Amino acid sequence: MTAEKTGVWFLGARGSVATTATVGALALRARLIDPIGCVTELPPLRSPALPGWSDLVLGGHDLDTTPLPKKADALAAAGVLPARVATAVADELSAVEEELRPLPHAATQSQLVEAIEADLRSFRQRHSVERLVVVNVATTEPVPSWLPEHDDPSRLLHDPLPPSALAAYAAFRAGASYVDFTPSTGARLPALDALAHRVGVPYAGHDGKTGETLVKSVLAPMFALRALRVHSWSGLNLLGGGDGANLADPGANAAKVASKQRVLQDSLGYAPQGTSRIDYVPELGDFKTAWDLISFSGFMGTAMRMEFTWHGCDSALAAPLVLDLARITAAAHRAGRVGPLPELGFFFKDPLGDGPSDLSSQWDRLVTFVGTL
Repeated sequence: MTAEKTGVWFLGARGSVATTATVGALALRARLIDPIGCVTELPPLRSPALPGWSDLVLGGHDLDTTPLPKKADALAAAGVLPARVATAVADELSAVEEELRPLPHAATQSQLVEAIEADLRSFRQRHSVERLVVVNVATTEPVPSWLPEHDDPSRLLHDPLPPSALAAYAAFRAGASYVDFTPSTGARLPALDALAHRVGVPYAGHDGKTGETLVKSVLAPMFALRALRVHSWSGLNLLGGGDGANLADPGANAAKVASKQRVLQDSLGYAPQGTSRIDYVPELGDFKTAWDLISFSGFMGTAMRMEFTWHGCDSALAAPLVLDLARITAAAHRAGRVGPLPELGFFFKDPLGDGPSDLSSQWDRLVTFVGTL
């Protein structure tokens, strides 16, 4: 296991996912919990190339000013994480709190990028971090009405860019890799791809696959392999918390729904009728429920249907994957990988590149990839 320090910088560091990931990383370092949900701890992916839990140094940006220990206590009270674990790592959590920075206020895009880049470079210098991974777990952005299509990084700031793209730009300028766990734009611009190749960093995304879409990526290939015709597939998603409140915005909601449905087209080879709907139910807090109805036909057109319900805790499902992604992306950077990492499609609803959409094939590709690092 490498002794080099790896920085993990969360965008949205005081949000539920980042806080859960931070508490979890500290607890894993202290061996207070088992690595349940961390796929990098499964035998096929366990590798000395991945940074160990004690090698991770945590920091981040957020607009929220709620201290991490207080946020962790709130998540414990809501049943998201064990109160005993939050208490046990309280001192370490306070130390991470000292590494969090408010999202800089700037008059121009250029000034904002420079301020974020300065925070990242300062963090790396203070902790002698060998590699830094910036992980976006911030609020989902609405789908932009327009994005630049040129591949010239020097022209990027001539046009208005969404915050996630500005953060990716700052990360690349600071020599950091970038992971987008949201459906926001992030590094998905030709000019940012060109910059990543120029400075020699990898990036991954988009939109973490933690619930309903995870089930779709298993079931849709089943229908395809059994030559069953899916006529419609509709889902209703009910969620609370900050993510649910944000997705009450039609623009952010549309971005999320688009990424959730894409797996069906890719796995089946056609788009069935139906859509996914996301409704905000504050009482659910950090938990979410999805109900799906699938209509399909078999031999001689016999009509059938399937229903499933998924009830889970979004932060508890997402946090270990966020840590997995940080470890693998850091190892990929160390191994000299540059640009997009389509091999990490296992983790995402809308992965980069043209890889497979079914979970089993994505897993095989991931195992092969980690074995090369």
